[in-house]
Amino acid sequence: MSRYSVDGKVVQGVDLLNKRHWPWRLDIWPFAILYAICIVTVVPSIDFSDAMLVLAGLLAFHVLALLFTAWSIEFRCFVQFSKARDIQHADACKITPAKFSGSKEIVELRRRQPFTESSSTVLDIDEVFFDFRKQRFIFSKETDTFCKLPYPTKETFAHYLKSTGHGTEAKLVIATEKWGRNIFEYPQPTFQKLMKEHCMEPFFVFQVFCVGLWCLDEYWYYSLFTLFMLFLFESTMAKSRLKTLTELRRVRVDGQTLMVHRCGRWVQLSGTDLLPGDVVSIGRSSGQNGEDKSVPADMLILAGSAIVNEAILTGESTPQWKVSISGRAADEKLSSKRDKSHILFGGTKILQHTPDKSFPLRTPNGGCLAVVLRTGFETSQGKLMRTILFSTERVTANSWESGLFILFLVIFAVIAAGYVLKKGLEDPTRSRYKLFLSCSLIITSVIPPELPMELSIAVNTSLIALARRGIFCTEPFRIPFAGKVDLCCFDKTGTLTSDDMEFRGVVGLSESTDLESDMSKVPVRTAEVLASCHALVYVDNRLVGDPLEKAAIKGIDWNYTSDEKAVPRRGGGRAVQIIQRHHFASHLKRMAVVVRIEEEFFAFVKGAPEVIRDRLVDLPSSFVDAYKKYTRQGSRVLALAYKSIPEMTVSQARSLDRDSVESDLTFAGFAVFNCPIRADSASVLSELKGSSHDLAMITGDQALTACYVASQVHVISKPALILCPARSGGGLEWISPDESETFQYRVEEVATLSETHDLCIGGDCFEMLLQTSAVLQVIPYAKVFARVAPEQKELIMTTLKTVGRMTLMCGDGTNDVGALKQAHVGVALLNAVPPSGTGESSSQTSRSDSKPGKSKKSKPGAEASTSDGHGRIRTPAQIDSASPSGNNRQMTPAERQRQKLRQLMDEMNEEGDGRSAPIVQLGDASMASPFTAKHASVAPTTDIIRQGRSTLVTTLQMFKILGLNCLATAYVLSVMYLDGVKLGDVQATISGIFTAAFFLFISHARPLPTLSAERPHPNIFCAYVFLSLLGQFAIHLIFLISSVNEAGKHMPEECIEPDSEFHPNLVNTVSYMVNMMIQVATFAVNYMGHPFNQSIPENKPLMLALVGAVGFFTVITSDLFRDLNDWLKLVPLPEGMREKLLFGAFLMFASCYAWERLLRWVFPGRKPEWKRRLRQAAATQNKKNV
Repeated sequence: MSRYSVDGKVVQGVDLLNKRHWPWRLDIWPFAILYAICIVTVVPSIDFSDAMLVLAGLLAFHVLALLFTAWSIEFRCFVQFSKARDIQHADACKITPAKFSGSKEIVELRRRQPFTESSSTVLDIDEVFFDFRKQRFIFSKETDTFCKLPYPTKETFAHYLKSTGHGTEAKLVIATEKWGRNIFEYPQPTFQKLMKEHCMEPFFVFQVFCVGLWCLDEYWYYSLFTLFMLFLFESTMAKSRLKTLTELRRVRVDGQTLMVHRCGRWVQLSGTDLLPGDVVSIGRSSGQNGEDKSVPADMLILAGSAIVNEAILTGESTPQWKVSISGRAADEKLSSKRDKSHILFGGTKILQHTPDKSFPLRTPNGGCLAVVLRTGFETSQGKLMRTILFSTERVTANSWESGLFILFLVIFAVIAAGYVLKKGLEDPTRSRYKLFLSCSLIITSVIPPELPMELSIAVNTSLIALARRGIFCTEPFRIPFAGKVDLCCFDKTGTLTSDDMEFRGVVGLSESTDLESDMSKVPVRTAEVLASCHALVYVDNRLVGDPLEKAAIKGIDWNYTSDEKAVPRRGGGRAVQIIQRHHFASHLKRMAVVVRIEEEFFAFVKGAPEVIRDRLVDLPSSFVDAYKKYTRQGSRVLALAYKSIPEMTVSQARSLDRDSVESDLTFAGFAVFNCPIRADSASVLSELKGSSHDLAMITGDQALTACYVASQVHVISKPALILCPARSGGGLEWISPDESETFQYRVEEVATLSETHDLCIGGDCFEMLLQTSAVLQVIPYAKVFARVAPEQKELIMTTLKTVGRMTLMCGDGTNDVGALKQAHVGVALLNAVPPSGTGESSSQTSRSDSKPGKSKKSKPGAEASTSDGHGRIRTPAQIDSASPSGNNRQMTPAERQRQKLRQLMDEMNEEGDGRSAPIVQLGDASMASPFTAKHASVAPTTDIIRQGRSTLVTTLQMFKILGLNCLATAYVLSVMYLDGVKLGDVQATISGIFTAAFFLFISHARPLPTLSAERPHPNIFCAYVFLSLLGQFAIHLIFLISSVNEAGKHMPEECIEPDSEFHPNLVNTVSYMVNMMIQVATFAVNYMGHPFNQSIPENKPLMLALVGAVGFFTVITSDLFRDLNDWLKLVPLPEGMREKLLFGAFLMFASCYAWERLLRWVFPGRKPEWKRRLRQAAATQNKKNV
């Protein structure tokens, strides 16, 4: 078996190979034989010039074969490797990565002899492995697959609590051999190496080959101009990549000195020497400049707690509380997704730590005790580094479609070249060399050399525009996906709603369901639960944590102190001392604390009403009615409960099992919070709905609250129905929020029901839908998903993708990671300063936003900022450096001119070169999703979709323009070439300059500030594109042939030889003028302006270029400047010919414009037909079940 599967998401499969010895390679011995045959038999029998031509052809073929080994991994495998019989005989392997994870690679298959644990002797068995993109994969004989190098991340909590580090030198040797040093190591390429890599690209080699052909045809100026443009572009790209890689190399594992428990004693070691399984003492530590040191690896806290800033990974500035695993069940296994509250991630910074002195293994320096889980590139920081590092490849839109499109053009070219070859061979006087050159030029002319350059510019322009708006992208290939999105999903809490919670009061303490907002009338025990059951903490004398918990303490008028004590501000109430916290877990939907009030111990619990209900000793009769009343109004409702704990010591109270703390509880009321909807949420979602997007909400909140908020932000507009367990026994039923309507649940009726109602599905129904295999038939029709766990959010996204929806998911970078990764376009929102104007286009903001760091340099972290009282930091508005300082005097014209010039220069500096993507740095990117927006608003979703649509439209128009230009060129070089029509060198250069300018200005077109209801065409291969191409090409052809025939009437006596050198005549002149007119018309007609991008008048550079081109050909046609026409080698036009040409040009433009507009009206962009895909997917699933 030579093909093996791989455990993990990165690699799809591995093919085993054997390297051939160099003489037996298929790019060596066949050519050696051919060279020998040529030299011995062919060369002596023909003249010298023909012999050189044959050898040159053979050499070119050999060079091409060698280049193909660099371009195609499949070809390299075929030529340089043979398939291995089994893993013992293999010495290399071909890696096929998962979709969108990069291209195939050939890597060395390595072997080593592992050490035994008992002693440092070497085993006889070979361990077979390969390294791919900084990850190691080891062959497992048991499963017959390659598995990722295992790290101790899935053991039981009991196993970790017994850890004392590596006990012997032998174990240390084994661990070092297995995992290596804790460093980020990757080679720094040189500019020369990158440039060589770029110059080996297929398109570049092809372009240089074309330049060589043009040189042979004596187009010197045009060839040198094209060559200069190519090298300029490639060197810019190489320089940009070098800059990115240099930036990334600066990120290193923090080499701070730590206390590590090895061989039974504490020793001092650098962070780079840590190994998985090491037990370390970790706490807050600062460097020489006072900056906090970062955590060197992923670690699990065994004893103590810490407050950590994870902004470098998630971008989220709110500090996170990390606690030890001491309260967890011993036989429970660690889950990296679920148990994040126990893990310190590499690269994050500890702001505060509290040691636990009661743990058997004590730290010598008062740090937290932790065990190292992962090191190097396997840490969370390393994973984000890998994402950024391996997504810096060139990006294009619709790469497979571009290949097929070129194939379509090549068919035309082959027909044209065949025609020239047939006619040429009929004439025995024709030069075979010139004939070969003509055919080569025709075929190469249809593959536009600008194509990869233009596609890169289209995507990179969007990246730059988004980065300027505070939106960063680590996976640029997703930008065109944003233009195809038809379903936008949103998280609720902190995304659509604000983080600024308002505490409304308490309800449910009596038979009445009325809210009690006067805290003096609320029982003391309820106030004590609210005051102490939370995860707030003081960091640098500032209270940080969940805004909801802050609002509760403020609402009940209590104080919380830095020594974990809650004290009432008024009256002689008793202080509540927190002894132990059991933190909120999304899968449990509750949190608990053990507290001491004077000498008594209590357990205080809060959580989701439906979860707390099952844990109460006595359930009040108004329990359900009370919380449903307020959730229907969109309020956040938490159930509060408590119980008294028998007398015991503090250490016993701390070691109480979580389940015993959270059972047999007494109800203490419901806390009701107002969760205001963000000011712009409704308007942004309304814009998305109006621009042909469906909307959905996916939240962990209660179904009634979710439905209320969804109705406020336009997610639902029809009467809502909630799917929940049937009240009359087993099964499910649909119930309206006010419980006035009920429908029996039947899978086959869901589609019909969705036409009259908006459907909401609760997380508690997912299990039943999975059991009955009804997920595919139900989930795609729902608009609201409530009480869903993070894993269920992921399932929703994968289901929607299966049925053919193009999805966008917008949420925060903590709970929504799985869903953000699964969506076609995942947008993680980080709570920062809101955008300056949600409706503005990127162009407007780029002018109005002043850039921090442009006017004056500031030290990182030293910006002036103020807190607005809700834990969010607000930065003061930057002062425009160009504005008059402090007075209102009128500026002189010279000053105004200088200011305009300075603004223009600033704008040009900010633009970048437009070709290289902006550098995404750690802290900008989130490990949660491909797009990270530093905004406390959902407005970035419209920005991303606008840029996505703009990229799609720009790509489509580029393909059309290139296609039309290439078809026209193929005709000119074939049919007209046989009639002796040629272009002059200067003429070709001028034409090339205009084309390059048009393309550059087209790709820099900015999207309109508002989204239109019209959708762009998602694919190049559609009726609209082909009919448009063929129709316009036909019109161009009629204009070209009729104009050249008209010119031919005026010069019947001249006989032009096809292979003769270029010399000016009337047919050449008319042909050049017509070609210029067709070129300008092609750009003007096919430019896709409104409703996606700026129109031609709004795109000033393009407008000026088009006006300039029209002016240029009007001038040369009118023969106003004879010297200019002489330089361009154009002859004067006969009387009446000029007017005919200009009128013909106008008629051609009008016809093309009318044809293009007609097709856009007949074939508008449409939403994907997902319901058909749904039926296909459901049928496939039914077959599998049968």
